Formats: sequence, C-alpha cells, structure tokens
Amino acid sequence: MSNRQRMADEELQVWAYRMEAKSPQDVLVLAVEHFAGSLVLAASFGAEDVVLIDMLHKLAPTIPVFYLDTNKHFPETYETRDKLEERYQTNFIQVLPEMTLAEQEKLHGEKLWEKDPNLCCQIRKVEPLKRVLSGYDAWITGIRRDQAPTRANAKKVEWDEKFQLVKFNPLADWTMDQVWAYIHANDVPYNPLHDRNYPSIGCSVCTRPVQPGQDPRAGRWAGFDKTECGLHK
Repeated sequence: MSNRQRMADEELQVWAYRMEAKSPQDVLVLAVEHFAGSLVLAASFGAEDVVLIDMLHKLAPTIPVFYLDTNKHFPETYETRDKLEERYQTNFIQVLPEMTLAEQEKLHGEKLWEKDPNLCCQIRKVEPLKRVLSGYDAWITGIRRDQAPTRANAKKVEWDEKFQLVKFNPLADWTMDQVWAYIHANDVPYNPLHDRNYPSIGCSVCTRPVQPGQDPRAGRWAGFDKTECGLHK
C-alpha cells in the first residue's frame, strides 16, 4: 500500500494535469496501460456508465466490470444490465451485500432506507464496494463534475483516499449533452428510466423523477439532506 500512496503523491497530479485536456478514451488508455491486471470499472448502468462500458469494450474488452446489487434496483436497471451483457457478450460481476434484506430488517427494523438512508447505503453499497475494491489497484467511475457540487472538483485521475487506490474519472469534464450524444451515435443500450425524468438512478425505494429545472440528483433520497451514497467523496 505504501508504494501506491507514494504514487498518489508523486505521479497522479502529473497524470491528472496531462489528462485534463484529453478525451475519455485517452484516460482509459492510460488506465489500461498501467493497471490492466488490476483495474475494474464500476457500473450502476446509468447513462455515464453505459458510455464507459462501450468505450472500454472497444479498447480492452477483458477489463472486468462490476455492479453493486443492493437487491432494491428498478426492474429497468436489471433489464439494462441484461441488454448490455448480451450486446457485449460478457458477464458483469455481481457484488452483493453480506447482509440480506431480511437480515437487515431483523437487525434494524423495516424500511431502513426511510429511517436511516446513510446506514442503509453503508450496508448495501459502501461495505460491498470496499470489499470488491480491495482486490484491485485502480478503478474507473462515471462521475462528472456537473452532476453535483460534491463532484465539482473531481480530477480525471486521482488518489481515492477512502478506498486507498487510484481512481479514474474519464468523463469528469463531460456534459450531459455529450453523454447522450455518444449514446445515440454509438447506439448504446441505456436505462429507459432516463426517458421518464430519472437523470440519476439508484435504488427504487430511494429514487423519484426530477422536475424540470431541478438538480439532476434531486430525485435521490428526497426528503433527506443527502445527495451521495458514500461511494464518492
């Protein structure tokens, strides 16, 4: 781990500077060249993620892709997963929480997501993510700076202090229009909920449509002072 930390201190700022004006594909090339044997893409099958799945498949189809299966996703999300697996002839890695929904209910009561969404996300997302990332040296995410104020300073290459590995954000400087232009130009399968005013899609019990003019993540955890599940700083 110390070598990885030194890399973060000495090299990642240079990489981030070099990649700032580069395309997402250039960032992916850098990631694959340096971490091909220990690199993974995280996908929730939202618009940004399907773009990265398509880009990575064209560049390095053997790089694994995982998703956090909370057991509470929309049916449309699972259908999108299936369409993508068929399109790219691959199987995504399913990462489940160690605690089943029944066990969670027994320990914390019914509908934890309505009472303490942070704890629910910790159990069903953060802990599984920590477990899967412990097996890799670098991961790729679909976060963009204009998604939320919490992501405004994301670099295209950075050290993930929370999970202690290198993090690549190839789409950090892309707009939503660029994401959709790529999807349509490359005929990439996407979650149909995006066509029903769901710009950001999480668990079905914590996500609602967004009204025109609202923040793209306003539909997540409505009624709570929460816009992040804890996967990104």
